[in-house]
Amino acid sequence: MPGFEIFGNEERKEVNDVLESGILMRYGFDHMRNGHWKAKELEKAITETFQVGHAQLTSSGTTALSTAMAVMGVGAGDEVIMPTFTFVASFEAIIAAGATPVLVDIDDTLCLDPKAVERAITPKTKMVMPVHMCGAMAQMDELQALCKAHNILLLEDACQAIGGTFNGQKLGTIGDGGTFSFDFVKTITCGEGGVFLTNNEEYFKNADHYTDHGHDHVGSDRGAETHPFLGYNYRISELHAAVGLGQIRKLDHILATQRKNNAVIKAALSQVEGVTFRRIADPAGDNASFLSFFLPTEELTRSAHKALLDNGLGGNFYWYDNNWHYIKKWEHLKNATSLFPLNPGLVEAIGKMDFENFQQSDAIMGRTISSLINLTWTDEQAQERAEKMAATIKSVLS
Repeated sequence: MPGFEIFGNEERKEVNDVLESGILMRYGFDHMRNGHWKAKELEKAITETFQVGHAQLTSSGTTALSTAMAVMGVGAGDEVIMPTFTFVASFEAIIAAGATPVLVDIDDTLCLDPKAVERAITPKTKMVMPVHMCGAMAQMDELQALCKAHNILLLEDACQAIGGTFNGQKLGTIGDGGTFSFDFVKTITCGEGGVFLTNNEEYFKNADHYTDHGHDHVGSDRGAETHPFLGYNYRISELHAAVGLGQIRKLDHILATQRKNNAVIKAALSQVEGVTFRRIADPAGDNASFLSFFLPTEELTRSAHKALLDNGLGGNFYWYDNNWHYIKKWEHLKNATSLFPLNPGLVEAIGKMDFENFQQSDAIMGRTISSLINLTWTDEQAQERAEKMAATIKSVLS
């Protein structure tokens, strides 16, 4: 992880097709394309690879989430339940839809705690959005049961878990909708891009229109298309889709490599007394892009993280102090800081939230280190890194 580590001739060939035709836009210019429709080809490859009915490419994982909110009918007055540990795009998309993000605790899966979700459900709850963080899945069976019992939509933010599965089903295809990010540091990349996945034909039809200014895409004359509803420019370009086409064909290799290298690191750390590991709801379905582990206390975890970096072992993340991924430093959310006026009801709802009352999440994240798994390590390099990590952490815990 990520796919950019193994850029090669496959990506170059697909990009050159686009450059030679000169058509970088995914729609129109049919007679000039020389038969190249990279976005359409990638959408077809995604539906086949992930065994899902429909895929709508977008310009980013964030716009994929925004598209999902729109076509699934989330808007002003609605509440969306999401975890305290995720990337900021998760709540940005909710707020952009005019809805209210409701933050709840994670558990030792590093994903939504179903018990916390159940406590947070109100008559305004429209959607539950689990985020499959660092390659592994939320407890989808329990979350599905909750959503079904309360007639709530289930949207998977699977941006960090491309290729992972739960009970044999691909992450991102289990809920009513799902999203992937194809940005530069994801399991497979387009450079920039994302996708909305669904088996709901109506959601897909509306996503196709919504991501292109509401164009209905009826007929062959783009200028004569009508606009059934408001939309935005969330289109992916042919260049970005071309990169993704080269990447998706490497997914099996990427996952196999991540899982092999992840196992080497885990085997070494398993020998260190005091190290325990993230609970994975379905270990066989982990995409293995990270190995996340716990140390006994926050103080020891901070010391171990510093020691790892001081010993040249980059790629080890202490999310607890990270202002992109954990609630502790989301001051712009807590203060409802916006360049444009937000819905007064949303501002009022955010003002009433108790952002300090996440002791369960704090207790977990304060003791968590996530180690990035590299695709280009040789077997010798992976083993050497594993042994050096284990020795470094052991010295801190001794």
